[in-house]
Amino acid sequence: MKNSIFNYTLDELGQYFESIGNKKFRATQIFEWIYRHRVTSFSQMTNLGAKTIEHLEENFYFEELKVKEVFKGQDRTEKYLFELNDGHLIETVLMRHNYGNSVCVTSQVGCKVGCKFCASGRLGKVRNLTLSELVLQVLTIQRNLDKSGERLSNIVVMGIGEPFDNYENLLGFLRVVNYPKGLEIGARHITVSTSGIVPKIYEFSDFDLQINLAISLHAPSNEIRNKIMPINNLYSLDDLIPAVKYYVEKTNRRITFEYILLKDVNDSVANAHQLSDLIRGINAYVNLIPYNEVPGAGFKRPTNEAMQEFFATLRKRGINATLRMEHGAEIDAACGQLRAQMMKRNKKA
Repeated sequence: MKNSIFNYTLDELGQYFESIGNKKFRATQIFEWIYRHRVTSFSQMTNLGAKTIEHLEENFYFEELKVKEVFKGQDRTEKYLFELNDGHLIETVLMRHNYGNSVCVTSQVGCKVGCKFCASGRLGKVRNLTLSELVLQVLTIQRNLDKSGERLSNIVVMGIGEPFDNYENLLGFLRVVNYPKGLEIGARHITVSTSGIVPKIYEFSDFDLQINLAISLHAPSNEIRNKIMPINNLYSLDDLIPAVKYYVEKTNRRITFEYILLKDVNDSVANAHQLSDLIRGINAYVNLIPYNEVPGAGFKRPTNEAMQEFFATLRKRGINATLRMEHGAEIDAACGQLRAQMMKRNKKA
């Protein structure tokens, strides 16, 4: 049975070649062809011998993600709806910023964390994405950017799913996209977001690449977080905050707290004071996110005045914060919205 060539890290491919009596450096050559030159067949690898190419063609194949649709926003945000080989759908978002092009990567088909305000969590988890399915989201979009001479500069693993629930494939993905002779996305330009799987935060603190970590916090107290994020019943703020402090101390890196503002849930001035008290002293900044409403979820976006007041309160309390500019709101670029719409449409058909 043939294996996807994208399902290997550089070390794994090197070990494979050694196991068949070939040279380990073949893996480096292949990685450069795939990720730097973006070839789509083994026959294009002109510095490999005929026997090596024949072996590759017999044992590996070039997997592809089918582009089901691409939705383009007025701000040039692009949302890709990919169809996997088993028919499941995932979403990947390309965002254009003044500092470069960023891609938001999905880690699972669905999500089991079940945040009450999220379209993905309401549909549940189907399965983890493979290493190749993670990598191909980035590579497919980079190939499209090649046509206009653009390149990706940043990656955020913040799409559908909980990345730390697909931990081993996540680490493999981070190594592949960071590889210096491949896509060469700098470690400090990559961010992974978790809803708070505490044991993995401790484990990730020892990862050898300087990847940024973001925490999907979304609440300043256990009382509020329990209501909107079921994971808090497993790993409460009493567990999460010490894990975050350990990560910051161990890695000497600043952490990001993602905080979606929900009307009359977590958006009051009192909540801003609670949040300030909770994270005071941590090398962090808060990314405030206006809620992109999900039909049927029962949550609303706060007024602009309420969001500005929340932001101003944090700043007055000495908390480093930003109120995020939205990207792709008119194309439903929030996690899982397009997938949910497509699944609903398919059921009706």
